[in-house]
Amino acid sequence: MESTARHELLRGVRAGIPIAVGYVPMAVAFGVLARQAGLGFFQAGAMSLFVYAGASQFASLGLLAGGASALAIVLATLVLNFRHFLMSVSLSRRLPPLSSHGPRRVFSLLGLGFGITDETFVVASLDAALTPACFAGLALTAYLAWLSGTLVGAGFSSLIPAVIARGMGVALYAMFIAILLPGVKKSWINGVVAVAGGAIAWGSSLAVPQIPSGWRIVIAILAASLIGALLGEDAEPEPARGETT
Repeated sequence: MESTARHELLRGVRAGIPIAVGYVPMAVAFGVLARQAGLGFFQAGAMSLFVYAGASQFASLGLLAGGASALAIVLATLVLNFRHFLMSVSLSRRLPPLSSHGPRRVFSLLGLGFGITDETFVVASLDAALTPACFAGLALTAYLAWLSGTLVGAGFSSLIPAVIARGMGVALYAMFIAILLPGVKKSWINGVVAVAGGAIAWGSSLAVPQIPSGWRIVIAILAASLIGALLGEDAEPEPARGETT
């Protein structure tokens, strides 16, 4: 049992390495910009340690610079990360039940939920044999990369110009493409859903700019998911875990 859990944990770590490679330059950029926005080294590190939400962390820097209240920042973070509720529900239906019970089970579920990001969700969704241990390794690898990159950026912010720090964000888009391609090769429907989601999010930003960006993302996710469900409703379902074909 322990060897199986260790194997699954290491499998998740290996799956998380490409995400970590993409996270580090983005996190360095955040660390640099956080210091230039007036946050101290430990404050920038604490934000990545406890918040761990890339887009929301960058957005919060603008809110802080604009003198927004703590309540406004918390609400903005909630809206931007609302999609994580949908991703959590999706993964909870795919993961097998945890063997732990009581408080240990609760903390395990909270830990897995904390590790959900756009990238870890995509990689986990493409894993047909996903287990809690595997996702834990995946999420932990990505989390440590983001935290480490933030500390590096915050610690050496005086040596990295802001223009270069912002340019590091290109790595995140490259990483999105890299983790999307395997899913598109597996099924053309994944490509249609990805393009539809991006088009809906972009179109809604033009049609209804007054809607917060976080809600536009949620709308795009729901609409693109509906399109994927309609296109894939005739696909042969995968056999359930433990079921022979």
